[in-house]
Amino acid sequence: MSQQAASQHAAPADRPLLGVGILGAGPVTQAIHLPALARLQDILEVRHIMDVDAAVASSVAARVGATAGTSMAALLDDPAVDVVAICSPHQFHADQVIAACRAGKKAVLCEKPFAMNAEEAARISAVSAETGVPIVVGAMHTFDPGWLAAEQNWGDLPGQVHTIRSSIVLPPNARFEDFATEIVTRPAAGRPDYSDPDVIKSALRGGIMGLAIHDLPLVRRFTPDFTDLEVLQVFHVRPFGYAVSLRTPTRVIELRAVMNGTWKPQWTFEAIGDDAALHIDFTPSYVQAGSAVATLTRGNGSDTRTFGPYGHNGYEGEWRELAGLARGTRQAPAAQTLIDDLTFALAIADATAASAGAGHAGAAGKAGVTP
Repeated sequence: MSQQAASQHAAPADRPLLGVGILGAGPVTQAIHLPALARLQDILEVRHIMDVDAAVASSVAARVGATAGTSMAALLDDPAVDVVAICSPHQFHADQVIAACRAGKKAVLCEKPFAMNAEEAARISAVSAETGVPIVVGAMHTFDPGWLAAEQNWGDLPGQVHTIRSSIVLPPNARFEDFATEIVTRPAAGRPDYSDPDVIKSALRGGIMGLAIHDLPLVRRFTPDFTDLEVLQVFHVRPFGYAVSLRTPTRVIELRAVMNGTWKPQWTFEAIGDDAALHIDFTPSYVQAGSAVATLTRGNGSDTRTFGPYGHNGYEGEWRELAGLARGTRQAPAAQTLIDDLTFALAIADATAASAGAGHAGAAGKAGVTP
């Protein structure tokens, strides 16, 4: 950021800017986080960007006038960095979250999933409790003002819900990324061998942990008995997608997604009860199209309330939350909530992959979730 730009967006003297350091400068950082942070220059400033590719780090950091580097340790040692965002490949998340907590940063944002298994999640929880550093997981829909408004107004809906649906129809991420920004070093796309059952299983597991996981914390909000989960049917959808039906003793859960050449993206979430229903239309995250619109309906439809659209989406919302946590004006989420969200997602992903069989329609099976 230039000195002139910095002066134009300077924070009040009693609320200095929080410095942001980002580990990983790939498409999510470039197309989502940097545009969101650009709208929050009165509270947050990108000061350090790290990527294992020095050219990528330098190119992306130059866009915001930040320090560039290839060393995580250098970023964590940088006194100008108050808040760390972890946008690296999944397998590095746990160790990097723990390192950021031990470095004494004020708050940590980690892209989902924040851990790959329950053991990693427990380690993160212990270190967060030990250091007092709050952690936010980047499930952006939980920070969307449309969702939050619905949550504040839905009354007894969670207790009466019997059916929950997440339905996603999107073009491939690359198309959104191209709309949003000039991406540096896009990974080469391959052609999966869908005649290989292991490829199908990997695609299904990846679909749950990479796409469905955005809505699974919302699903769990309406699923009090999530520890007793049964997979009814699984289908792999080409070129990339899934159709998964599950149930608990009191709920039916439907997860649907397809990424293809569609011209009109659609992302909806529904929770349907005996006397009330919630319908949410989420915007595609990459195009920075504002908040979700939530509709609450009761009875025969005569009582309908709509919330949104609001001026920002869930990605901006999570950064606002992170700034509040760093300043101590917001309360950190309970570690057990993050662990329960993760174990719920892992259980569905593992059971979905295990259920993939002949014709890619799985037999019913139990999904083990440890409360």
